[in-house]
Amino acid sequence: MNAPYPPQTPAAAPTCYRHPDRQTYVQCTRCGHYMCPDCMRSAAVGHQCVDCVAAGAKSVRRARTTFGGVQHSTTPLLTYTLIALNAVVFVLQKTVPGLQRELVLWAPAVAGGDYYRLITSAFMHFGIVHILFNMWALYVIGPPLEQHLGRLRFGTLYLLSALGGSVLVYLAAPIGAATAGASGAVFGLFGATFVVARRLNLDIRWLIILIAANLVITFTVPGVSWQGHVGGLVTGALIAAAYVYPPKERRTAVQ
Repeated sequence: MNAPYPPQTPAAAPTCYRHPDRQTYVQCTRCGHYMCPDCMRSAAVGHQCVDCVAAGAKSVRRARTTFGGVQHSTTPLLTYTLIALNAVVFVLQKTVPGLQRELVLWAPAVAGGDYYRLITSAFMHFGIVHILFNMWALYVIGPPLEQHLGRLRFGTLYLLSALGGSVLVYLAAPIGAATAGASGAVFGLFGATFVVARRLNLDIRWLIILIAANLVITFTVPGVSWQGHVGGLVTGALIAAAYVYPPKERRTAVQ
């Protein structure tokens, strides 16, 4: 007579991988984890656990601009921010005693260690016409560049163009002259727009006329810093070339 088989212990019901006290028979279609209703998310096929959904979201490529920069939105937020910042600084410049003297570009002060003036001077303006012209130019030419390059690259272009103009002022302008204005940065945007438009095979005749007219004003109107304008123009063009002419697979690395 054969001995009877020993009774088998029923298999334990599977539980949620995040909540061991909850029984469930639903598995993630991606990793196979058992998951409770609180831990599952609808997917294209079946359901996935919250961890797989989060990992999938990280792997989604962010939208890129024409030349590989990160695309945020169509609103030129940085352009508007720069205009607002220049306006605020102009008001402070007119209301805070001594602020203009401390922030404008003055070669002896820079030589003495006030290197911050190379940037702060680009946000200072000597009069209402001065700031209105520069901000109008920024308002017109900034948004298309910000859209093509992305905010980070556009902001870098703006600041380095301002710095390039200030450096040439420091090196070539009369040593006692005090200089201020966003013109170096604006001319940098002119140069960058020229490079970008050429890269996209756009009609640039209007831009050539605009740049030529501004250069004529630069070299014929007394009191205009040609060093700041030319330094910004050249710097902006060079930076834009670095953005738009690398091989396509390397453009996202040029920030």
